[in-house]
Amino acid sequence: MFDSSQKSTGTGYTTTVAFLIVAVIFIPAALMFFDNFGRIAVVLAAVCSVLCLGMAWRSWKTSSQLSIPSIEAQEAPSK
Repeated sequence: MFDSSQKSTGTGYTTTVAFLIVAVIFIPAALMFFDNFGRIAVVLAAVCSVLCLGMAWRSWKTSSQLSIPSIEAQEAPSK
């Protein structure tokens, strides 16, 4: 499954996933626990979610640039 001779493609999605988890899971969970603050908390949570989603998109765009060379077609060995 994991071959040590294979080169890394240069992608790193850890930051992207972390931003998505914060935007989709932690911020709505915080709203459930702190629901007594009213509209200010909802607006701040929405702004934070949008910012996290934007940073996740930006992180994904910058880290999805593959650095592997193009794969050449290999000829079948002659018999």
